[in-house]
Amino acid sequence: MKLKKQHYIGLGFAALIIIGSIIGAFYSTDDRLYYFTSGLAFVVGALPFLGTLILETKEERDKEAMFLEFARDLAEGVKSGTPISRSVLNVQNKNYGSLTKHIQKLGNQVSLGIPIKDALETLSRDVGSTVISRAITLIREAEKAGGDIEVILDSVVFSISQTEVLKKERRAAIYNLVVQGYIIFFIFIAIMLVMQFKIFPIVTNFNLEDTGGSGGSGGLNFATGAGFALGSSSLTPDEIANSFLFLLFTQGFFMGLIIGKISEGKIKPGLKHSIILVALAWIISTGANLFAG
Repeated sequence: MKLKKQHYIGLGFAALIIIGSIIGAFYSTDDRLYYFTSGLAFVVGALPFLGTLILETKEERDKEAMFLEFARDLAEGVKSGTPISRSVLNVQNKNYGSLTKHIQKLGNQVSLGIPIKDALETLSRDVGSTVISRAITLIREAEKAGGDIEVILDSVVFSISQTEVLKKERRAAIYNLVVQGYIIFFIFIAIMLVMQFKIFPIVTNFNLEDTGGSGGSGGLNFATGAGFALGSSSLTPDEIANSFLFLLFTQGFFMGLIIGKISEGKIKPGLKHSIILVALAWIISTGANLFAG
């Protein structure tokens, strides 16, 4: 992903928030406010990248759909007896959405005398779509070998059409699983918060009663009441909160990747889900510690 103006602006605001939180930490003994503002900084900094990922995914889908229209137009031109290079020039100025600039570049290269197979290879490299790259490879090889380009174009059109149908069916079938993934993550956050604010304080009180109030600073003594032999070490509420926070980060990041892989068939689209889940985990967890801790 190339960094753009909006990315730098988001990172700049995030840096300002972090600097402000660091300055505020010198005047406050409560670290919870620092963690919460750091979460806000992460959200502000990640929003431009999230928006870019969403737009790139949408643009890739649009390009694949428009390439289907482009292949159909080429097939119709070739069926009428027009050479493929001339067919490209005939459709050069048609509107193909986000693919239009690439088709215009393809037409310009052909008009300059660049071989159609080289121009198609450039198109494949510029678009960067796996589906389009496979289709262009078939067209290039057919044109190079001197085969029946009309039949090849019909096969490409049918293949892309079927691929698009299968993708839409998969997205529709997987939608409920994606929603379930988000619901499961929110339930996981709720369980962590209940354990942190309800269950562990009760266990801590039991420890203090068992040890006659010798529980030190009120930390959770695992040597006596929790059943874990960790010697005389104890965990403070802040340490427990940090442990839960890192656990939520790990859960959210990898769950987002899994959701993307299941719904889109690729890891990259899952990054937007990972950013959303990690940001939600950070804000909810640190906000709960700040306002309810």
